[in-house]
Amino acid sequence: MPCAHDVASAVHQAGGRALVVGGWVRDRLLGRPSKDLDLEVFGIPEDRLRSLLARFGRVERVGQSFPVFKLIGASPGEVDVALPRRESKRGTGHKGFEVRGDPFMSVAEAARRRDFTVNAISWDPLTGAFEDPFDGRGDLVRRVLRAVDGATFGDDSLRVLRAVQFAARFEFGLDDDTAALCRTIPLADLPAERVWGEIEKLLLQAARPSLGLAVALELGVIARSFPELHALVGCEQEPEWHPEGDVWTHTLMVVDQARALNGDLDRPRLVTVMLGAVAHDLGKPATTAVIDGRIRSLDHEQAGVEPALRLLDHLNVHTIDGFPVREQVVGLVAHHLKPGMFHKAGNVGDGAFRRLAQKVDLELLARVARADCLGRTGAFDCSAMDWFLERARALGVEHEAPSPLLLGRHLLAMGLAPGPRVGEVLRRVYEKQLDGDVCTLDEALAEARVIIGQA
Repeated sequence: MPCAHDVASAVHQAGGRALVVGGWVRDRLLGRPSKDLDLEVFGIPEDRLRSLLARFGRVERVGQSFPVFKLIGASPGEVDVALPRRESKRGTGHKGFEVRGDPFMSVAEAARRRDFTVNAISWDPLTGAFEDPFDGRGDLVRRVLRAVDGATFGDDSLRVLRAVQFAARFEFGLDDDTAALCRTIPLADLPAERVWGEIEKLLLQAARPSLGLAVALELGVIARSFPELHALVGCEQEPEWHPEGDVWTHTLMVVDQARALNGDLDRPRLVTVMLGAVAHDLGKPATTAVIDGRIRSLDHEQAGVEPALRLLDHLNVHTIDGFPVREQVVGLVAHHLKPGMFHKAGNVGDGAFRRLAQKVDLELLARVARADCLGRTGAFDCSAMDWFLERARALGVEHEAPSPLLLGRHLLAMGLAPGPRVGEVLRRVYEKQLDGDVCTLDEALAEARVIIGQA
């Protein structure tokens, strides 16, 4: 860590001390890689700190009430440098803090503002010594999350969700007192963006996201913040197909399967698959009934669309990196049984695949359907998903429906006047194309002439 060592050396020569703090230290002790590097500088006032940092690279000041200096261009990349800070809760919500830097705080005082003891460990890059005033290293060994200061822990309600995602990512349990404290902290003040930030880490960074979701249920987070998911708890399923138990139990298993099987996807598509796994059975509570002595959830795919949209509203998820995550998640929920149904029918034509591709990415659909099939106890044949994806790829529609061969400009060139008739002709010719009856532009033009009476 050449940059941290060099900065710490310069700070030491100037009469101060620089410590590496936060997640980098925790991850190093756990033997995990970490890209985040934060330095806390003691004994150097803010104006002197910026000029000192400038010798190591470009310095950008971020933050309004409390500055953090981003040191850019120095090895190993971007480093955040800040003074120790004091925080006072002055209002509601995550912005209701008064924050001021105090370079003359003690290390223990500075660490007290941290959320969990495992995040309150600091490391001196000059001496290799750890500063651990709250026994965070002991809690790492015990694999437990414990609040640093119960009196101030609840000042930032996001810490409850951080407990959930840390529990999943590190497979830690919660200290009993910390868990009890989390159950008392209101969550209504959290904006959707902050909630999603923690849920995304849970879904994408944990090998078994179910661990965090289970903790969220125990802490009352699911009941308070995600009623659509809470409705899955206790919703019974037909034992022949779901020997694992209720829909909540099944959903946790599906989510873990989705995470295990889809690490090759880029971020927006992995987010889509994971949210599809979380939401795929949200329609079951409203549709589950005992029919002829068996538990059925008829039409639960379509019934799941509305609660899926509410869940996405809670998280304020729309597009990510230009990919229509929200639209695709809804498609996954509405059609997650289709791969198995198509396979069972045995005589599904190419047109059905092309039309389904208009509604959802078929590869992502196959991935969620596979996780759904495997997310159960017992032995089930999940080969339908391989068949489905092979058919989609053979048709070239695994990611989207075919582009229309016939366009409006073609019809105008044929003399058709602008108006609703153009759209109607385009629609009818495209339906022929989806069925495979029209395969070239010449065939599309010929079909259009028939429709408009020019044949």
